[in-house]
Parts: sequence; C-alpha cells; structure tokens
Amino acid sequence: MDRVVTIAAMRTAGALGLLLIATAAHGATVSATVATPSGEAVTQAVVYALPATGKAPSAPRPSVIDQIDREFVPLVVPVQAGAPVTFPNRDNIRHHVYSFSPAKVFELKLYSGVPAKPVVFDKPGAVTLGCNIHDWMVGHVYVVDSPWFAKTGKDGRATIDLPPGDYLIRVWHPWMKAEPAPSRLEVKGTTAQPLVLRLDIVPPPARADRR
Repeated sequence: MDRVVTIAAMRTAGALGLLLIATAAHGATVSATVATPSGEAVTQAVVYALPATGKAPSAPRPSVIDQIDREFVPLVVPVQAGAPVTFPNRDNIRHHVYSFSPAKVFELKLYSGVPAKPVVFDKPGAVTLGCNIHDWMVGHVYVVDSPWFAKTGKDGRATIDLPPGDYLIRVWHPWMKAEPAPSRLEVKGTTAQPLVLRLDIVPPPARADRR
C-alpha cells in the first residue's frame, strides 16, 4: 500500500524546528523514533547528525554486508565516508555484486566466500546494490559525512550519542519519495528530549521471479 513521505520533528517547546536538549559537558544520548503518520514504526531508516557549522570528525568504521539465501543482509547499512565494507558470500552459489550509483560505482565479479579486499565507500550518498545473477537481490549502503548515525530497529527507534553542539538531524530511507528537510538540534547537557520523526514510505512491489 502506497504511503506518501512526510516528516515532522516533534518538539516540546521553543521555535519551530529547534530542539533544545539539556545536557552536561560530555553530551547526550539522543533517542529518535521514526513512524508513519498513522503511527506505524518505520524500520531500516537511517538517522544521522551533521554539525550546523563546520565538519564532523572523520572516524569511519568497517562494516559487513552478507549474502544469505540469495539476499543482501542487512537490507540497509549506514557508514561514514571512507568506510571499508566487506561482502561475504554465505551461499553455496556464486554472486556478482555491483553498483552503478554515482556515490560508488564498483563490481565484484562472480565469487564465492569472502572477496580479497573490501570496497571503500568514499563519497556521501545513497548506493544501491545488485547482483548480476539474481535480479531480485537489492541492498542499500547509505554513506554519510558524519560518525553520528544509527539505523532504526523493528520498533522504529534509533539512538545517537552526541557531544555538545548545534546539529542538523536528517533521515533517509530507500523507500521514501523525497528527502525531508533537516531538523535543528542543540545539545547542551546529559538528558535528551525524545525525537519523533514522521515518515511515509512507498514499499516496492513484491517480486515473484525469485528462483
């Protein structure tokens, strides 16, 4: 069932779009819930924070995307720009992983096991993964220019530890219709007002050609 993408940050007080968080010097854990307007939890959404001014520190961490039962697992993987990602093939057949996305064009030709080298995702943006052998296999790497990011679970919740400062909070999902405007966030202390983001998504049609 189609859903139109909308997003709204819920605030307790203050100017529209500005979230004030009372904190101490070491920062706060920001909790965000992503849900549809009807209240359904949105899983696999990437929530991330960018400094309102200046650049975020660079601290890319390696990640792994498995191929299990002819699917990419997990479906969505967020990483910081510069992060290496390994693509182990756990199936008993070979896969041919590729992407033509502008943020990262690459190809891992027919292989089994673990490729000799990881793929480094060095440019921010959305990267759609495919398999040249199994057309239904689709995965997503979302590359952000920040070390502060998280992915929502089945309950639609994600948490991010942020040092004091001013931030822009953004949300991304592979099924959203348009990128929503960022929400302004000021971190000042150790307690954080929970953040609720409204996001409508349009799930892709079910594929019947898996074999």
